[in-house]
Amino acid sequence: MADQSDWPTLDEMFEWLERMPVPEGFKTEIVEGGIFVTPQRDTHWEITAALHEQVRAKYPRRRVKSDVRIDYPGHLNGFASDVVALAEGALKDERGHWRPGDVELVAEVISQGTARNDYGPKKDAFAAAGVPVYLIVDPYTGTWHLHTLPKDGDYRGVLSLDFGDEIDLNDTPVGLVLKTDEFPRD
Repeated sequence: MADQSDWPTLDEMFEWLERMPVPEGFKTEIVEGGIFVTPQRDTHWEITAALHEQVRAKYPRRRVKSDVRIDYPGHLNGFASDVVALAEGALKDERGHWRPGDVELVAEVISQGTARNDYGPKKDAFAAAGVPVYLIVDPYTGTWHLHTLPKDGDYRGVLSLDFGDEIDLNDTPVGLVLKTDEFPRD
């Protein structure tokens, strides 16, 4: 078994990905050193766009990101989340990447092939980074899962409800309510 010091860096892995013939319409991420390539589905895009539009009600365009690499704590975690909202005054690090400590919200829309990542290692990495709000939207079950109050690498606040129920983020740094009644299901 290879020693972790034998592993390439995240930057090296993303350089490889840039040279690979990844088909248009596919998203790539590195989760715990594994490369994941997933197709973007229409349902996925519709929910992502709805979230993006609603988050933009509070955040200026330059502070809302989608599919932009941010490196998180843990072994080789370079995520390109569906929707990210950055704090006012957010700055890029010395390598030109957004810092996870400036992330106020991450929203991930579940894809069948990578759902395990969203519910497991990515959630853990977001909690370890202290991301105040992590939202998982699952079009297969018609539910959403809100994770808040990160502490000691875990989320203390968890709420799961159905599409149609509002996501009240007023008591978080995000400070708005997201509507889910028009989210499509797979």
